[in-house]
This record gives sequence, structure tokens and C-alpha cells, in this order.
Amino acid sequence: MEKPAGTQYPILDLIARRWSPRVFADRMVEPEKLRSLFEAARWAPSCFNQQPWNFLVAARNDGEEFDRLVSCLVSANLWAAKAPVLALSVVGLDFAHNGKPNPTAQHDVGLAVENLVIQAISLGIFVHQMAGFDVEKARELFQIPARHDPVAMIALGYPGDPELLPAELRQREMAGRTRKTIDQFVFMGRWNQPSPLVGQVSVPGHSEPDH
Repeated sequence: MEKPAGTQYPILDLIARRWSPRVFADRMVEPEKLRSLFEAARWAPSCFNQQPWNFLVAARNDGEEFDRLVSCLVSANLWAAKAPVLALSVVGLDFAHNGKPNPTAQHDVGLAVENLVIQAISLGIFVHQMAGFDVEKARELFQIPARHDPVAMIALGYPGDPELLPAELRQREMAGRTRKTIDQFVFMGRWNQPSPLVGQVSVPGHSEPDH
């Protein structure tokens, strides 16, 4: 299923097509495509080129390793146990060159994951990121070192049939997508004063909550 965004202005088709499904086809993601996703993440920009991202990843046919990722999910996100691939993004909090805290580390991990997401869409693969998981359990299970924080669980695979979801999730899956208009978050001069560069346009879009 596709749910392209209703945009105010033209954007790249890959961005418009990105959304976060909760049901995936029973089809494994090919290893070469999975490698392309993480190659895209590899080339994201980062402060001082620190590349503060790490990923723990397992496919459903990896058995125990996949199950360990599933075990960290909160109950509301257990639909993700049927995804072909799960990953956990982890951020390194300090600069490697001087050991000082890196204030943009999480921002940079977000850039890496967005690279991964757009590469995925180009290959027909969809991604759903989740904040709903047990951070401390993940830290212990995967022996994540000090000054590294789990950030988000990531389910990915080919889109599936929404009719396979329970009624409540199916309703959310089929709901329209919405976003704030540009003038609601792009300001000039002072806070909450819309920038004349973007105007005050109200065109309904379509969006799902990503978490």
C-alpha cells in the first residue's frame, strides 16, 4: 500500500512516498539491498565527521538474535515481530578526537537513518521507527558500552496487506496523513512569526504518527 503525501510544494517523489507501515509482506529483504541501506547511512553528514551512529540488526530468519530485538519492544509495538528485519540505532555521545560530549550526536544519527530510509524507499522497502522499547533491557542484552545510548527500534521490509492487522491497527494504517503547514514552523524575526519567505499556506496533507 502507498500513501503519498499531499504536499504544499513539489518535493522529491521518494520523500513524498515515505511513510511508516505496521504490516510487512512475508518476503525477506535481499542481503545486497540491506547492505545498500547501511551504505546510505554510512555517507550521512556528521559534526567533525564523527559518524556517531551504530546499528544492531537481525533478520527474522536469524532466530535468537531477532528474538532478542523483539524482546525489547513494548507490547504496543509487537506487530513489528512480523517484520523481515529489525534494527536498533545507537548513538555515541562523545567526540572521539577529544572525549568531550557531542551536542549534535543524536541529530547526526537521525541524518544517517533518514539516508537509510530514503535509500529504502528507492528499493521498494519501507521503514517504521519506534521509540517504544525498553532502553535499559536493550543496553544490557546487547552489552552497549557506556556513553552510548539506544535511540530507536527500526522495522523494515516490503509493504504488506493492511487487512492482516487487528482492527485498531488497521484503522491507524488506513488513516489519512497530516502535517503542520510550513508557516507553522518556519519563522522570521521572532518566535511564532511566520517567515514571508514561505507565506501562510493552508493545504491539507496526509501523515501517520511515526512512533
